[in-house]
Amino acid sequence: MSTPGVLLVEDDNAIASGLTRVLDAQGYAVRRLSRGGPAVTECGPDIGLVILDLGLPDVDGIEVCRRLRAARPDLAILILTARGQELDVVAGLDAGADDYMVKPFRLSELLARVRASLRRAGGESEVDEPLRARDVVVDLAARRAWRGDEELALRPKQLELLALLVANAGRAVTRERIMFDVWGTSWTGSTKTLDTHILSLRHHVGRDAITTLRGVGYRLEDG
Repeated sequence: MSTPGVLLVEDDNAIASGLTRVLDAQGYAVRRLSRGGPAVTECGPDIGLVILDLGLPDVDGIEVCRRLRAARPDLAILILTARGQELDVVAGLDAGADDYMVKPFRLSELLARVRASLRRAGGESEVDEPLRARDVVVDLAARRAWRGDEELALRPKQLELLALLVANAGRAVTRERIMFDVWGTSWTGSTKTLDTHILSLRHHVGRDAITTLRGVGYRLEDG
């Protein structure tokens, strides 16, 4: 299976050219846009990941993210922006982004997240049997999840996060492990992205289903 391509939506030529060179050197097929308007049209079936700036000259990146998510529910979207306030992060994730990075960024961390996103976009999975805990079932091979008889409408990272918690139901899962397993990085700094995903999952599986373990991580209660 060929590696899915990357669509880079970035109006800063210096950043875009640098990222394109680095991603090309890693073997990724990169297509670059300087405006957000054409993003949905240019995001064909060969594209597995969109790296999206928010401060675009024609359409705000949040709106571009919404359009991309509506057109491609399984697409991996990584927002890469200078907007680092918590409200910006929440707005980006609510718009459909799977991940959020703030400029300036560490190149090694960005590449780790790109690898993880494209690996999942390529459909790789080591899990064959559905995962079950409480009244939740996650089928990673089919990229689907249910609570009881209701199928959950989850974005890719939400599905992977829920799968990790379900697989470890009743046990603590550290923030570090979650960031590594779901986002492909050993990130030990701010975990606003993770916190926002947990908040969203609680709406799907029940507020009391996921316990916050302060200073440690999270636990899906088994029962």
